[in-house]
Amino acid sequence: MADEMISLGAKLKLLAGLKPDAPAVSCGDVTLTYEQFHRQSNRAARGLASYGVKHGDLVTLGLPNSVDFVVACFAIWKLGATPQPVSFRLPKAELEAIMDLAATPVVIAQFDHQIDRPLLSVADLLARSDDDSDLPDAIAPVSKAPTSGGSTGRPKLILAGQPGVTSADIPEVGGWRLTPDATALLPAPLYHNAGFGMMMSAFSVGAHMVLMPRFDPEATLAAIARHRASWVYLVPTMMNRIWHLPEEVRGKYDLSSLKTLWHLAAPCPPWLKEAFIHWLGGETIMELYAGTEAQAVTTITGTEWLTHRGSVGKVSMGEMCAFDEAGNPLPPGEVGEIYMRRPDGAPPSYKYIGAEAKVLAGGWESLGDIGSFDAEGYLYLADRRTDMILVGGSNVYPAEIEAALEEHPSVQSCAVIGFPDDDLGNRIHAIVQVKGEADEASIRAHLKDRLVTYKQPRTFEFVDEPLRDDAGKVRRSALREARLSA
Repeated sequence: MADEMISLGAKLKLLAGLKPDAPAVSCGDVTLTYEQFHRQSNRAARGLASYGVKHGDLVTLGLPNSVDFVVACFAIWKLGATPQPVSFRLPKAELEAIMDLAATPVVIAQFDHQIDRPLLSVADLLARSDDDSDLPDAIAPVSKAPTSGGSTGRPKLILAGQPGVTSADIPEVGGWRLTPDATALLPAPLYHNAGFGMMMSAFSVGAHMVLMPRFDPEATLAAIARHRASWVYLVPTMMNRIWHLPEEVRGKYDLSSLKTLWHLAAPCPPWLKEAFIHWLGGETIMELYAGTEAQAVTTITGTEWLTHRGSVGKVSMGEMCAFDEAGNPLPPGEVGEIYMRRPDGAPPSYKYIGAEAKVLAGGWESLGDIGSFDAEGYLYLADRRTDMILVGGSNVYPAEIEAALEEHPSVQSCAVIGFPDDDLGNRIHAIVQVKGEADEASIRAHLKDRLVTYKQPRTFEFVDEPLRDDAGKVRRSALREARLSA
């Protein structure tokens, strides 16, 4: 018998009745209990309704990690509308393009931009109503609508195939290894799909969600120790910065409460993954590979990874297959484009606004990644097809070079791109953010022992600003285009 499903708002009401005084969400010095969270989101929903937000609307939300972010989400869901999260650092032109795609009636954010729609804070919404009583139950037709610029930089919306519902069970058996007694720490951005989905799961099971307003490596370890966090989600960039803390700093925090550490959203360098497995334990480290489109998923534990080094796991939902350029499936060990297909009979898992899916016969869809499967069915990713660099007839994957660069103790972040070259077709250029003074000779010597000659960057560029966003994503094509046009 299928689980009974109820609206996200109804689940929060249920939890508020069952555990009114239990902490629901914390950020900085602010904590809301489940009852406070429920009532505050009721008030905010009435405020949104007064601005004309109605059932079925997409509502653009551009707040940093905060209690206000999650209050706004549930206010939107309680009206049967859909949160449409965007980065709180979004430039005006990209924001306006997304607003037009979403047809959002309002924007909930702290932007300085002048836009043609009401720009609201959660305080603005709460100021419109003192009524925190329950609203009529409503189910959003679409649970979430994150954005993706991908490698092209052109924004698109990815509308989830699932409506705004969750299991009525108490306790719900949660995904992501979340349980009702979990304290879940999230330093990664909520505007990114992975963090957003994990936030939804934490509240669906009645866990305590501890948000960090911004990532700081030592503060993250301190928060795990202070809150006795049992669960954390990090992107590989964050793991890298934690690992590069002095050993005595890493060692002074009690991390014994930690049972699960998820990482996804970007490739994790094998050396870094192995370091975390040996530090925190193979059964603690979990990795998932999927797209926001959610047609199929792979997962792998740290223990499995040690015997399948470099893999992102076996398919645990849906189907995946590597295909060649002619659209033929490839045997184990052959590198090709990875296509995904949802389980037989499953409804569509997403819908694009502003883009078209890349589809093969039989319902196979590609997100642009390339890789191969081994004979046991473990997937090994190479990179995105659009980022691959052809050097003298050989395929070079930027992620591999970036992983080697980030192993250098002075490298904070990096991106590798290709420039046209009359001799080799392309030459490899590394853009590097360093800690302290740039030492190109030291970095070249470091790479000489780790990369074959044709994969070593011919040129280096040192910059002061981070090259990856808060979600660990890098837009290599945009970096390349900016340098070529200059």
